[in-house]
Amino acid sequence: MGRPRLHPVVWYPPALPARAKVKQGNRPLPPMHVITIPGTGPEDVAIDQDGWIVTGVEDGRIWRLSPDGMRISLLADTGGRPLGVEVFPDGDLLVCDARRGLLRIAPRTGAIETLVTAVAGVPLGMCNNAAIASDGTIYFSDSSQRFGIDHWRADLLEHSGTGRLLRRDTGGGVEILKDGLQFANGVALAFDESFVMYAETGSYRLSKLWLTGHRAGQAEVVIDNLPGFPDNLSSGVDGLIWVAMPAPRNPMLDNLHRLPPAFRRAAWALPERLQPKPGRTVWALSVDCDGNIVHDLQGESDRFHAVTGVREHEGRLYLGSLVEPAVAVLDLVD
Repeated sequence: MGRPRLHPVVWYPPALPARAKVKQGNRPLPPMHVITIPGTGPEDVAIDQDGWIVTGVEDGRIWRLSPDGMRISLLADTGGRPLGVEVFPDGDLLVCDARRGLLRIAPRTGAIETLVTAVAGVPLGMCNNAAIASDGTIYFSDSSQRFGIDHWRADLLEHSGTGRLLRRDTGGGVEILKDGLQFANGVALAFDESFVMYAETGSYRLSKLWLTGHRAGQAEVVIDNLPGFPDNLSSGVDGLIWVAMPAPRNPMLDNLHRLPPAFRRAAWALPERLQPKPGRTVWALSVDCDGNIVHDLQGESDRFHAVTGVREHEGRLYLGSLVEPAVAVLDLVD
C-alpha cells in the first residue's frame, strides 16, 4: 500500500527550549534492568493486581511478565495493534488497540469484548491511551482521523489536528470532550479525578480538562513547549503524572512546519531512512497538577530507547517502547 497524500498545514512551533539541547535531566538516569520479551514494540506497560507487568506488542499479543522477567504468559491476542493498557479494579484489562478500537480483555480466559469502534458514526482512527475513573468511566484518546498506525508519522508532518479526547460512560455512551487535537496521545486522571490531563504529541503540549468544580468543562494548557515529544501518560504517587518522552524535539521538523506545504510533501515522499529521525534517548518526566516538572530522568542506553509508556509502582518505574523487543525497569528510590 502506498503512502497517503499529505495536506500540510503551516505551523510556527514555539522556539526550541534550552532543555531540548541537553541530554540529561535534573538527576542522573538510575540503573536500568532490561527485560527481553517475545515480540517487538511493548508500547505501554501496566501493573496488575499481583504486581506483574502487562503489555501488548505489535503483532497483537498481550503478555504478562513477573517483575523480574523470569516468568511470562500469553493472556490474549487482539489481532490488531495494542497501544495503551490499563487495569480495571476487577483485574480485567482495558486495551487501546490502534486497529480494533477500545477493548476489554478478561486475562483469565483471553475473552475480548469490543467497547468502542466509532464515535458519532465516525470510526476511531487510532485508539491510543486511556485512563479509568473510580466509577468505571473511561477517558481515552483517538490520535488522528487522517492516518492510522501504519502512517502515524504523517500526522506529525501534516499537522492538521484531527485528534480527539473521548469519554465512555458506564452505560456505554461515548462523547467527544475535545477535538482538533494535534496527535492526541497520553491520558491520565488527577488523583482526585478533578481533571483529566492529555498530551498532544504534535504540538509538544500537555493540557488538562476540568471535570469537577466551577471550572468543569474548561480546558487549560499545562505545558505549552515541551523539550520533546510527549507520549503516554499515567498517574503516579503524590498526585504526580508521568509523561513518556520517546524523543527530543527535532529542529529539522520544526523548520519544515514553518515552510510552505510543498516542502513537507517532498519530505514525506523521501525513503524513510532519509526522513527526519528521532534522537535516541531514554526519557521520562513527572509533573504536578500545575505542570511543574518534578522528575526529569533522561540518559542514553545501547539496550533501550524510545520510551512510549511509563508506569510507577512501589518505588520503581516501568518503561515501554514502540520499537524495542523489551521493557525496562529502573529504581526511583536511591
